[in-house]
Amino acid sequence: MQRYFVTKRKEDYFYLNEDDTFHVTKVMRMKLFEYIEIVFEGHLYLCEILSFDPVVECKLVEEIDGEKNKMPKVIIAQALVKEQKMDYILQKSCELGVSSIIPYTSTRSLIKVTDNDSKKISRWQKILKEASEQSKRCDVPSLDAIVDIRYLINIPIKHKYLCTVNEKSKTIKSILSNIDISDTIIFVIGPEGGLAEDEEEKLIKNGYVPVSLGTNVLRTETASSFVLSAVCYEFMR
Repeated sequence: MQRYFVTKRKEDYFYLNEDDTFHVTKVMRMKLFEYIEIVFEGHLYLCEILSFDPVVECKLVEEIDGEKNKMPKVIIAQALVKEQKMDYILQKSCELGVSSIIPYTSTRSLIKVTDNDSKKISRWQKILKEASEQSKRCDVPSLDAIVDIRYLINIPIKHKYLCTVNEKSKTIKSILSNIDISDTIIFVIGPEGGLAEDEEEKLIKNGYVPVSLGTNVLRTETASSFVLSAVCYEFMR
């Protein structure tokens, strides 16, 4: 069953936006009185479609018990990469349960901040919304504005990790054994060329623990999926 996030509600009636209305009518070719799932303010509802004009209007049938959180809150701080790779990272991270994503720039970032960043953020938010609907989440991961790597230094989180190719670092398996489901964790993932040495040193001096993802060197677009998969596995019940 299709799931949609909505922001407009009047009593027992929900209203989809124009993009989702297009998806319901033109892509899914749904009919009147068919059922869809609606997420509104974190709550999940079964609803019946009553109208398509001018947007989809549906009526609450029953509230559904949504999935409870089964893993810690995971923040991925991702260095900016090329558009196609960034889209992939956002989509797969969302599917694997990421709570928040912080895009940042570093010395070796191939992509730089421009005047069009607001449009870029809006497109990324749409990707996260659609991935959340597809993966049956009851929330959409938060997405920060693009920041400089120096911003990461002062994030007030206890469990802070820097993904590194240094095999002498702690393994992700070892650090997850000390994490509780109520904790918040942040993982910093570098750009395609890796973080500069001074950037790594500054993060480590400010509380980030270097973590190895294994003997194989992963591409930056693979690292977040690896990390989140490890967290999912560790807390799978």
